[in-house]
Amino acid sequence: MDVMTTATAPLPLAAPAPRWARRAAHAIAWCAVPSGLWRLAMAFGVPVGYSDQVLRDVFDIPGWGIAYVIGLSVLTELAALLPLLLVSDRWRPLRPRTLTRLAWIASAVLIAFALWQLVVAFTVESRTYMSSETAQTVWAVVFAPLFAVPALMTAVTWSYARRHRGLA
Repeated sequence: MDVMTTATAPLPLAAPAPRWARRAAHAIAWCAVPSGLWRLAMAFGVPVGYSDQVLRDVFDIPGWGIAYVIGLSVLTELAALLPLLLVSDRWRPLRPRTLTRLAWIASAVLIAFALWQLVVAFTVESRTYMSSETAQTVWAVVFAPLFAVPALMTAVTWSYARRHRGLA
């Protein structure tokens, strides 16, 4: 005779993620693609607006800077895929409340980082490295989608927290 105890009881299922939350999570993943491709182009020697001297002196390219830029691109893309876990119906964390707390922390960090990046983007020093206005415009276009990530992540986190409010 099988007796169901709290140790063997199945985890309660949360409601499926709404369509808008799924779209927001996928948008986060796509927001990181342009800047990642721009960094990879820089690492592989495609002219992206920096002089050879700036690439050597500031970014150490060629050299260890290539590994750094490629690693940063890969880490950014992997981090951008993590919100997909918050809308997945196939993956259920053992501790939804813990994941909710971590997602809220990630949202707050992203907001703070985006604000800091705005300050850095408009400083005189960051503008002096680019060799032309065209290069600066291209840089702004490829990095602009990243500023949507904090708002999208906050929306996805809110959806996840609302769906898992009474669970585990």
